[in-house]
Amino acid sequence: MAKKPKKDSKTDEAVLPVMLPDAAGIDIGATEIFVAVPVDRAAENVRSFPTFTQDLYALADWLALFGVKTVAMESTGVYWIPLFQILEDRDFEVCLVNAFRRRDSAGPLQFRPHGPQAPKVGAADIPFT
Repeated sequence: MAKKPKKDSKTDEAVLPVMLPDAAGIDIGATEIFVAVPVDRAAENVRSFPTFTQDLYALADWLALFGVKTVAMESTGVYWIPLFQILEDRDFEVCLVNAFRRRDSAGPLQFRPHGPQAPKVGAADIPFT
């Protein structure tokens, strides 16, 4: 019996539309922060930064260098607060993604604007302009 030809997995992947072309993603840890800018902006579009204050300012400078306007941050602790304040002061649109909530539920992805009293907002409620 003849073997079936292998399918190219790259052709089977769904291509999602780009909703915010000037957006970056940030994964915040206690000692290191990983940042990704759009692939068409930099030869190495993922970079890590330490968590000292001077490094947070360098991170904000790096995002501005590549024309980033919107940032989605993921953090399960309180480590997001200083970076959020720096980015907000520099007029970035910042969205905090609550990854802990995401792991605990099968529901839609939850976003949390800063502050413990802020209401949770579903992904469908975020305005994309």
